[in-house]
Amino acid sequence: MFTVSLIAAPAAANLDQDLPGGLAAQWHGSDPRWLAPGIAAEFDVATVPSDLDRVWSDLQQIGIDLAIQPAQGRRKRILLADMDSTMIAQECIDELADVAGVGERVADITARAMNGELNFHEALVERVGLLAGLPEGTIQEVLASRITMAPGGQVLVATMRAHGAYAALVSGGFTAFTESVAAQLGFDENRANTLLAEDGVLTGHVALPVLGREAKVEALEEIAARLGLTPEDVMAVGDGANDLGMIQMAGAGVALHAKPAVAAQAQLRINHGDLTALLYLQGYAASDFVTA
Repeated sequence: MFTVSLIAAPAAANLDQDLPGGLAAQWHGSDPRWLAPGIAAEFDVATVPSDLDRVWSDLQQIGIDLAIQPAQGRRKRILLADMDSTMIAQECIDELADVAGVGERVADITARAMNGELNFHEALVERVGLLAGLPEGTIQEVLASRITMAPGGQVLVATMRAHGAYAALVSGGFTAFTESVAAQLGFDENRANTLLAEDGVLTGHVALPVLGREAKVEALEEIAARLGLTPEDVMAVGDGANDLGMIQMAGAGVALHAKPAVAAQAQLRINHGDLTALLYLQGYAASDFVTA
């Protein structure tokens, strides 16, 4: 048995009342279950529909996300999340670079790296090198004035933790940011790279080894094993090429507002919904949501 999820952006709430029922009838599915009026509904089908890709494309045109996954075991015990452009709305290194006067150059490298066009390790080292000489205090200034939490993130973490899940923030960014973001959103742990500084000034170097794609996969495996669980128990979410390994290994891997090259290889794609879409994918109703 498979569960079909239909999810709209909460701000739009444009999931038509008749759409889930009509699609369920077309696919010989069960009666729809509404998880949030105008935002999310689901129903079960016996097999994956042959026209799934066509219907997905049609629904994308009207701002509706469509996902299908095995009905059994949808609620996951671990949340493994990327930070930049996933749990927060920005790329931290791009914000630091903007303050340093090299924003355009660094943003271009970031975009290419996240789309898989550049080696992540080499791209990170190059970008960090351009930050040499920046006062270390700039990090706190950027955190306070430029970094905003992505919609739905706090509810996602709080709800999954309230139902017994473990939440880990695993970023190719920097601990100076993940520690603050993890604390604000309620994550159990965070992992990232460490920016090196001397006498209050960034050196332009990052501590080795660099935490990239492979390290995120290792984090998934290590955390699952430590908790006596398996990769099947993990929901992983990210947007960049360095997230693909954990997205593809997880029982539920979600490409959230992801780069095209990443979305094309992900099991689940959310292009319109916010982070609460990850709760709807697990069958949580809006009435189950927990706020911190």
